[in-house]
Amino acid sequence: MTSKTAGSTPPDKLKPPPQFVPEVNKVTAGDIAASLKAGVSDFRAHPFMSGFFGLFYAVFGILFVWCLVWLGAIWMIIPAAVGFPLVAPFAAAGLYEMSRRLQKGERFGWSDILTVVADQRKRELGWMAFVTLFIFWVWIYQIRLWLAIILKNASFSDFDGFLNTVFFTPQGWTFLAIGTCVGAFLSAVLFSLTVIAMPMLMDRETNFVSAMLTSLRVVSESPVVMLAWAAIISAAMLVSLVPAFLGLIFTLPVLGHTTWHLYQRAVPPVQGGSVQPSP
Repeated sequence: MTSKTAGSTPPDKLKPPPQFVPEVNKVTAGDIAASLKAGVSDFRAHPFMSGFFGLFYAVFGILFVWCLVWLGAIWMIIPAAVGFPLVAPFAAAGLYEMSRRLQKGERFGWSDILTVVADQRKRELGWMAFVTLFIFWVWIYQIRLWLAIILKNASFSDFDGFLNTVFFTPQGWTFLAIGTCVGAFLSAVLFSLTVIAMPMLMDRETNFVSAMLTSLRVVSESPVVMLAWAAIISAAMLVSLVPAFLGLIFTLPVLGHTTWHLYQRAVPPVQGGSVQPSP
């Protein structure tokens, strides 16, 4: 780690992180299975701390839907619930740090993990949050666009009316088909950009562009396996939304821990191990 000096030398935090795209390994189904097993093990090692991050995410989702109902934006409930898992990788930052420390055999407490999460606002992970939220905004905007184009003559003043229009009318079926295709494309793009980038930015001093390029390379090297993993994540997250978002208390932590271990298998470690010092 570069030491800071007084005088005219700019402080380290003003220096851009190095741009370096590391080599990547081919990911196999065995890597997914082993990473999932390690993720479950990490969850069991600290279930309450892991569950806290899942609970925080679930409560945020419940409040988000409640605000939509309060504002009368009934049409946004389904697309918001479906698109909500898109921001899960950013919400899992604390889980990545927990897995990193567990992997090294380090002891840690609440303050250790929460401090690292808070410190990410000074690092490149904030830019990845912007990318994630931007794609989520695009998802919501395109749903509103197709709603206006396809269901412009439809009338629904409550949630039941919206469901009836979407699921039991020809216009609703068209809306669902187009929305599903566009949503699948946006999800695939965001997954490819973030699946490795998020834990990589927690682990290494690199810029978010290099992290996204590394993530894209991992997906392009093992497209079938990685897209199968994306499908597993999507299915697990959507099922977790059914019991009032509460399934996320368990699902998000396990998937977050698993993603860390998958990153470790996909991207060879730098010489000397992780370059991010513990606070």
